[in-house]
Order: sequence, then C-alpha cells, then structure tokens
Amino acid sequence: MRFNTTAFAAFTALCVAIGVFWLSLSFFQSEEEAKARGRLSLYHGTVRSELERFSHLTYVLARDTHVINTAVGGPTGRLDRRLAAFAAQSGLDAIYLMRPDGVTIAASNAERPGSFVGQDYSFRPYFQAARSGEQGRFYGIGATTGLPGYFIADAVRDAEGDLVGVIAIKLDLTDLEEAWRAAGEQVFLANHDGIVLLSSDPAWRYRSLTDLSAEQRARVAQDRQFPGQDLAPLDWQPRGEARAVIGGSERIHLSASVAPHGWVLHYFADYGPAVTRSWLLTGLVMLLTGAGFLVSQVRRTRRIGAALRRSEAEEAQLREANERLAVEIEERRTAERRLKRTQDELERASRLAALGQLAASVTHELGQPIAAMRNHLTAAEIGAQPPSRFIPRISGIVDRMEAITRQLKFFARNDPEEFAPVDLGVVVQAALSLVEPNISKAGAATSVDAPDQPVLVRGNKLRLEQVLTNVLRNAVDAVEDCAARRIEITLGQDDSAGWVEVRDTGHGLGQASLDDLQEPFVTTRESGRGMGLGLAISANIVKAHQGRFSAGNLSGGGAVFRIEIPKEGMETTLSAA
Repeated sequence: MRFNTTAFAAFTALCVAIGVFWLSLSFFQSEEEAKARGRLSLYHGTVRSELERFSHLTYVLARDTHVINTAVGGPTGRLDRRLAAFAAQSGLDAIYLMRPDGVTIAASNAERPGSFVGQDYSFRPYFQAARSGEQGRFYGIGATTGLPGYFIADAVRDAEGDLVGVIAIKLDLTDLEEAWRAAGEQVFLANHDGIVLLSSDPAWRYRSLTDLSAEQRARVAQDRQFPGQDLAPLDWQPRGEARAVIGGSERIHLSASVAPHGWVLHYFADYGPAVTRSWLLTGLVMLLTGAGFLVSQVRRTRRIGAALRRSEAEEAQLREANERLAVEIEERRTAERRLKRTQDELERASRLAALGQLAASVTHELGQPIAAMRNHLTAAEIGAQPPSRFIPRISGIVDRMEAITRQLKFFARNDPEEFAPVDLGVVVQAALSLVEPNISKAGAATSVDAPDQPVLVRGNKLRLEQVLTNVLRNAVDAVEDCAARRIEITLGQDDSAGWVEVRDTGHGLGQASLDDLQEPFVTTRESGRGMGLGLAISANIVKAHQGRFSAGNLSGGGAVFRIEIPKEGMETTLSAA
C-alpha cells in the first residue's frame, strides 16, 4: 500500500509537471508572438516610410523649369549637375530624365561609369505607367548597373500639357537588409508574385514562395525585372496561423501587406526562448512543490503529535465536564421550576393590568348612555312629554348600560367572544340612536348612504355598536364649533369584507396620526372634553375582529374614519345556525 501511495504521488507529480510545462509554453509562445507582432509592425513602418519618403520628389521635379527646358530640347549639362546635387543631398542612387521614347537624355550619374544617359528604358513598367499619366513604381535589378533598386517615375509636360519626357529616381533599399541582418532578425519582403525582393538572409533573395506560372515568368522576363536569376522556390512551408517551417526549422511566422504594390513583409521568430522559459518555470514549480510537500509532512507529523496530546487532555476535561454537567442539570431543573412560578405570577399581573384598563374603558362608555338618559329626561321636562314617549327610550338606554357592564364578564371568563353574522346597517342605526341627542344638541345634519341589501359581516354586534358610537361621538364633537356641521355615513361591501366610512366637516386630525390617537388618554379635544380612550378601545375591538381601522384628513377639511370587518367564516356560522 505504501508503494502504491508513492507511485501515485510520483504519477501526480509527473502530470503536474507536464501540465505546467504545456501551460507555460502556451503562455510564453503567446508572449513571443506578441513581441514578434511588435517587431513586424516596426519593420513594416520602416519599409512603408522608405518607400514613401521620396514619392513626392518626381512630382516636384516633373514641374521644375530646368527639367522641362531640357526635355523640350535644351542643353543637358546644367541639368546633369543639378540632378547630381539633388541625388547627393537626398541619398538617392540616381535621378534621370528620359524622352517620350524612353531614351535617357540627362542623369545624375552622367559623368560616371555606368551612366544612364543614352540607355533605353521604355520596356520598364514604371516608364509605361508614367507615360499613361500615373506615377510609376517598380522594383527590379538595374538593367545598366546590375544593382537592385526601387524606381519611381512621373511624366514631364510642357506649358500646353503635352508629354515631353519622364523623370525617374532610383532608391537603394539594401540598407533595410543590413538593418535586419544587424538586428539578428529573419525578415524578407516579397512582391505580388511571391518573389523575395529584400531579405535578411542573402540566400532567400530572388526566391519564389510558390512555383511561378509560365505567364508570371514571361512577364518577369519581359520587364527584365530579375535578369540572371532562376527564381527557384524557397525552402519554406506555412503551417496554419502564425507558424511556418523555413530552412528545416519551425518558426513563428507573421506577415503584413505593404501598400500600394500588394507586397508582403514576412517576419520569423524562434520558439527557443519560450521553450527554455517553460522548462525553467516547470523546474521551479516542481522544486517549490517538493519543498512544500516536505514542509507539509513535517507539519503533519507535528499536528499528529499535538493532536495526541490534546486528546489526552480533552479526555480528562471530558470527565470533569460530565461531573459538572450532572450538577448543572439539577440546577437547570430547579431554575425551570422557578421560571414556571414566575410566569404564572406575570400572567396574573397581566390580567390585573388588563382589568384596570377595561374598568377605565367601561367607565368611559357608561358616560355616553348616562348623558343620553339625561338629555331625554331634560327634553321630557321641558316639553312636558307623557312618560309613554320617553320611558321606552330610557329603558333602551338602561339595556345599553347593562350590556356595557356585561363586558366585564368577557374578562372574567376565558371563552372567546361569540361572533355571528351582523348587519352593519343595523349597527349604524343603533349607534345613531345612542348619539342622536348629541347630534341634535350640536345641530349637525347626518346622512346615511347604504346599499339596498344588508351588509353582513362576522362579528359581535354589541362591540361593533360600541365602535360606531365612539366614532360618531368624535364626529359630533369635531363639528360642534364649525360653521358647516355635516356627518356622512357610507356603507359598502366587497367579496371579502364590509365597511363603514364616517366623514365629518370638523377640524380634522391636525398633526396627529391614527396611531397617536389610538394610544390611551391621547385626544385632540380641549381639556375636560374626553379622556382619550374612545379610539383606543375602538381600535382594539376592530383588531379583535381581524378588521382594519383607518383615518385621515379630508382635502376640503374634516376627517374620515373607515372601519372594515371581514366576512371570513360567516358562511360557516350561518350554516351552523
């Protein structure tokens, strides 16, 4: 088993080494390709600059008066000296003027061996292009000197615009080859036929990248572009993107087009640095991995020893903890018994507090029917009404007072309040009858907008009457001191709830919110006009009905209170009844 573990570790290390090598090789090859692109861009710019550096000179010379005068038959000696001075200052190989038939009549090298004067260059493509009105450009081996060069030519015309000659320049581009060779680069420039014009390796010059067709060879021979060269194929083979084999070695291969001739600049770079760096990185990673493995083994041994010591200490602590746990269990049981007694005492205290709040509520509610009874008695005395008219009303009020006092029984027993289907229209009429003396005293006008069918909800009729009575009392108090004294009651229902809205033209809620008014002993009335318990009691009753109690100020003045009581469970109650 130990042998298997060692073998597995060795296999894993080998896989890691291979993975690191190939990943790093891919990364470093990408870096080398990026560097190659940068070098190619540099050399491409250099070639373009060299080709375009003197492209304007023939245009300028073609319009020079000395050149035109010589072309139309003037003496050539002065122009020869002038062209020689230009060529020397600009570093050109030669500047020469030809007649329309292609014979040279003046040249910068007129006084040197191998002069162009008297030579016929009408066969050259650059001469033919210039005669046709275009700027001629051409690269080839000189027919007179045998030295390669880049030729640029423009037509010379007289004042009437007639062709009187062609002016041409020859550039020596071999300095580019020297620069490439000095930098240790592998670069060559091929023309549109795939023939290498310039190369850092002289053996590549005048080789073709592909086999030339008979037509291509005939054109090259006719232009005398490469006399004496066999234009044999180059020993190279492109391999996909950015790869090529040249001279038997695989290289990074990048190329760029050189306008306007359709030439292509080829750049080659070696993969050797990328491979070397990949091996170095792989060795470093394996060395660090081995060191990390040794360190981890030492730490593992130490951890095992420390774990054994901790295990012994923890075993002793566990025995002590078991003993303490037995004591704590007994203490917890004692604390739970005390907590149960404390909870029972808190529950009794909570009931007493609720009893006090309910007593205050009942005291407040009894004030309403007592005031109504007093109003009826006073009206009876003033109007000398017979007892048969007001005694039933007083009996109803007494029943109401009895019903209110019965609310104390809700606290005395644990049974929930009995809920049944209740018509909100009946509740509204009952509440109006209770506060009718207050409405009359305040001189307020009331209106009830109710649907034709009953607005049935599930609730306790007595408690809902208590809510509507409190809200109507608040509305009466709100309009008492106002010029417009109207109270509008609207009933409605939807699929889930019935609702009642009470609108008044009073002073509104002011800055207080409904949450503020629901707090006990908070009121918007002046001192002595209420204890501030009505809305608090009403909100609790609506909450017990699972309803919604809301209020707000009206834009035209006054306030609106809305009570929504759900119908949920009403069908069950009706069927049970």
